[in-house]
Amino acid sequence: MKNLFVMSLGFVVAAAIAGNVAAEDVKSGPQTGDSLGAFYVTKIAGADKDGIDEGQNLCYRCRNGARPQVIVFTRSTDPKVAELVRQLDKAVEKNESSNLRVFVNLLGEDKEDLAASAKSFAKKSKTTNVPFVVPNEFENGPDNYGINAKADVTITLASDLGVKASHAVMNADDLNVDSVIKDLAKILK
Repeated sequence: MKNLFVMSLGFVVAAAIAGNVAAEDVKSGPQTGDSLGAFYVTKIAGADKDGIDEGQNLCYRCRNGARPQVIVFTRSTDPKVAELVRQLDKAVEKNESSNLRVFVNLLGEDKEDLAASAKSFAKKSKTTNVPFVVPNEFENGPDNYGINAKADVTITLASDLGVKASHAVMNADDLNVDSVIKDLAKILK
């Protein structure tokens, strides 16, 4: 009986700990120190002046090269994600001399639905410097990035083709926009 009680208590404690995992403890995408791999996307909307036509398939990561860049993978277009994208758009303007680049990848099950969501999200976010794309590997992002299938949002901050910071949340409501913006200092020159 005592062993059953101890085992039950162990399950309760484990469940409580698992339920209180901090948003920063979610592992998704390339981590600090990893190299930033190439992957292809289709531009759907946004960044009208970036020289890339809507519908064009390309590697934005490759195009951005060693420049500082923020790559957002999202399954959500909730207000917190829109706030993040607007803040990143402002950061691109503010850090023009550093050549900061940002692009937002929408993830999900249906490519046509994602394209429609990307167009809508681009319009809703009212950004001018951020392209909205659908990766060729649209369900869970590029295989070489290891995006957690349960993460609503995964953010990779990189420069010189190396990851300097990453953020991920299971629920978009838990996204700490200020923390992501603060980490821009790790990639800006």
